[in-house]
Amino acid sequence: MPARILTDDEMVSRVVIKDILSMPLVPSKNPKIAFMFLTPGSLPFERLWEKFFLGNEGRFSIYIHASREKPEHASPLFIGRDIRSEKVVWGTISMVDAEKRLLANALQDTDNQRFVLLSDSCVPLRDFDYVYNYLMGTNVSFIDCFQDPGPHGNGRYSKHMLPEVEERDFRKGAQWFSVKRQHALLILADSLYYMKFKRYCKPNMDGRNCYADEHYLPTLFHMVDPSGIANWSATHVDWSEGKWHPKAYRARDVTYELLKNITVCFSPRKMLPFSSQVQLNLRFTDFNLILLIWIQLQSIDASYHVTSDAKKVATWRPCLWNGAKRPCYLFARKFYPEALDNLIHLFSNYTAI
Repeated sequence: MPARILTDDEMVSRVVIKDILSMPLVPSKNPKIAFMFLTPGSLPFERLWEKFFLGNEGRFSIYIHASREKPEHASPLFIGRDIRSEKVVWGTISMVDAEKRLLANALQDTDNQRFVLLSDSCVPLRDFDYVYNYLMGTNVSFIDCFQDPGPHGNGRYSKHMLPEVEERDFRKGAQWFSVKRQHALLILADSLYYMKFKRYCKPNMDGRNCYADEHYLPTLFHMVDPSGIANWSATHVDWSEGKWHPKAYRARDVTYELLKNITVCFSPRKMLPFSSQVQLNLRFTDFNLILLIWIQLQSIDASYHVTSDAKKVATWRPCLWNGAKRPCYLFARKFYPEALDNLIHLFSNYTAI
């Protein structure tokens, strides 16, 4: 099949993206990580994050997008870090707009070299040095990305996205990313693919529910720089309950054992008869069995996805950091505000695992 002739907008977009990806980084004498909080209002875990940040002044920046009400801050580190914010509606393009607004503010500081998107229910799993070295020590961005042929994946695709976005390129992933500076610039520079998702990826559009925050960035980076992303998010989320929203932890749930399991998790090498496959596909008809396998496959060095179609294809991949197996997760969600005291009490122990 002959190659499709590109539209004018596609040609312009490809030139801009190619230049951004190939341009040398402006050297920074003091490279920092920008921690960008997307929240409705106050951040319930500021005191925990303060414990995480203290002693590392000059190596991080904080940005807060509060979409509903002005935050009240419990830590001086967060005072004066609010940016101009707009209303955010779950599942709509306004989520992506808020992410871009955070990136635009953070990119103004040329020392910011990595950009981490976090929610108000996120907590750190490791100490600051570990997170800093993990993110700064690799040239990939941690963007979750996988192909789901089921109703919650390609079933959300609209042919109105043609010709620029074909169904075979449509991808899905968690919105919580950690990106390098070139990729942050690329997200702001893109208008072609952004407009496709703004117009044609909406809840309750043409009888389907499409959520731009779950599809726009995975699809964009699969198309323009697939080798530049890790294909998993550095933020752990527990979907084992099989609901629309992930499991949320209350104070009574937060123990050293829980945090150890999230940080170190389970070893598939001990529980299942495989260890070295780059990819494993499993097909089951019983979704409860899929959830059991999900629990078994959650590993210190493996990421996992399952399709939403009847086949329930489960894919396991090792988390490779510069070619070597490393723990996948640096952060976790969702935690209720009532868990704060337990998390602070346990912080030094579980981040040292």
